[in-house]
Amino acid sequence: MLVKSKVKKQAQFVLCTVLFFLFSVSSYSQCAMCRAALNGEDNKVKAEAINDGIVYLMIIPYVLVGALGYYIYRMKKKKQ
Repeated sequence: MLVKSKVKKQAQFVLCTVLFFLFSVSSYSQCAMCRAALNGEDNKVKAEAINDGIVYLMIIPYVLVGALGYYIYRMKKKKQ
């Protein structure tokens, strides 16, 4: 009985994961300031700079969480 329960939960997890990646919701919203600043063909350099800034701001939290996770992993490994 326990094995069937685990298999069922794993199957549900896989199905949900596949559905999550198959169906996406597109969002094309911008704040009014960004839209006004980037509207038009002559602002390609500005648009690239804003995109680079967004990527920079997005990466920092992941690096911090990864470093914290690694630090906790090392602490737990030392205790053993």
